Amino acid sequence: MKKLSILLLLCFVAMGCKGNGENKIDSALASANTQDKQLKRYGIESGSIAYKSSISGKVMGSTISGSGTESLYFKDWGAVELLEEESTQTTTSTIFGKTSTETSSTHTMNKLENGDGYAVDFKRKEIRKNKDMAMGMTKMFQKDADAGKVGKELFESMGGKLIGSEVVLGYECEIWDLMGIKQWLYKGVLMKSEGTLMGITTVKEATHAKFNQSLPDSSFDLPDFPVIETEGFMGDESFDVDMDEMKADMDRMKSMSYEDWKKMATADDPEMQAMGEEELRQTYDMMQKVIRMGQ
Repeated sequence: MKKLSILLLLCFVAMGCKGNGENKIDSALASANTQDKQLKRYGIESGSIAYKSSISGKVMGSTISGSGTESLYFKDWGAVELLEEESTQTTTSTIFGKTSTETSSTHTMNKLENGDGYAVDFKRKEIRKNKDMAMGMTKMFQKDADAGKVGKELFESMGGKLIGSEVVLGYECEIWDLMGIKQWLYKGVLMKSEGTLMGITTVKEATHAKFNQSLPDSSFDLPDFPVIETEGFMGDESFDVDMDEMKADMDRMKSMSYEDWKKMATADDPEMQAMGEEELRQTYDMMQKVIRMGQ
């Protein structure tokens, strides 16, 4: 699953780097982040939102349930943003008649500040800083730095559809659907989401929201932990892969049939093996659409 997620991100990068010859990904993204024009991620200048979330379902013989809360603050049209999440999850498994229950807690905090990303590790009491890949790619896709427009076009290209509208907390939201995952968006800001993937249902909904208000600087403060800077956009451990191998995989996928891709994707990957035929087909179709966008 990790390999496929990175491959999908690489597809996005390839679209933005098309025509750059042998330029490295990091160099292209770094160049994009030097643009002076402010990136507008949302159609609202500032806001604060509180969310509640839940997760439930069964996968690979285990029953999962959990809940959590999130708080989101943003200003400068989303160029500066802080998201904090706290959640608990309980997994109950029965193997050979023996039942075991495991409960885990998660506390995360991520900040975006004009192209720089900060990820707080509360266990290690440290903060990792790097360039935000999503913002860099957005600036490459769209010279006028309209992230909302870029996101909508990409969403539609992958099969996303606008299926209606609904009021959430007094705000008229567009309802978008992609592969069975629904999102309620108010001017690009997520107000609600729900969907089921691999037997697991997740729901997230805003319980409080205010927009276009003055926010104190303290809303964007990070813990007093040491900051560790990573090089380029691939410094995170989740991207500790052979990029040449990922590029080769992407090239092979251009002409790969669904059956061949399925065989490759499910090999030695329990999460992919647990996916149903429809989910695998949707994933394949989505990746093919993204690759074609860059051709």
